[in-house]
Amino acid sequence: MTKPDMTTDTSARKVFALLDEYGSSHQNKTNKQIHWIAVPVIFWTIVALLWEIPGPSVFNDFNILNWATVALFFSLIYYTRLSWTLAVGLLVFTFLCFGVITLYLSAPLLGLPLWQFAILLFVIAWVFQFVGHKIEGKKPSFFKDVQFLLIGPAWLMSFIYRKIGIPI
Repeated sequence: MTKPDMTTDTSARKVFALLDEYGSSHQNKTNKQIHWIAVPVIFWTIVALLWEIPGPSVFNDFNILNWATVALFFSLIYYTRLSWTLAVGLLVFTFLCFGVITLYLSAPLLGLPLWQFAILLFVIAWVFQFVGHKIEGKKPSFFKDVQFLLIGPAWLMSFIYRKIGIPI
C-alpha cells in the first residue's frame, strides 16, 4: 500500500499515524491472531448492547432507530474524518452486525437474551485481548488514548483493504 503525500493531506497523515501507533503494540503473531477474532466480536457486542438499550419514544416512529444506529452515526463522522473508505468499511461491517443481531433475536443461543449473550462474549473477548497483550508484552493502546478503541477495527480493515487493493 502506498501512503499518500503526507506533507499535504492532514487526514491521511492522521489515519496512518494512528494505524502505525496502534500497530506498534500489535507485533506479536499470537496477539494479532487474537485481535482478528476479538476485535470484531467486541465491536458486535457493543452494537448488540446499544441495540438493547431502551430509547425515547421518538425511536418507535422509525423502524431502525435505536442507540446502536445513533452510535453508528457518530462513529461514521469520526471514521469519515480519518478516511472515507474506512467509513464505508465500518458501515458495511455494522450492517453485518445488525444482520447477526436480527438473526440472534429470532433464534437466541443458549436461551440467553441478546444483552446477556453480548455481555458474555464481551467479557470473553476482552479476556483474550488482555492475554494477547500479556504475550505481546505491551499494554493495550486505549490505555494511552481512548480513541484507539475505534482504531482497532480500522487497523484490521486496513489489512483487508491492502490485500484487495482498496486505498485507505
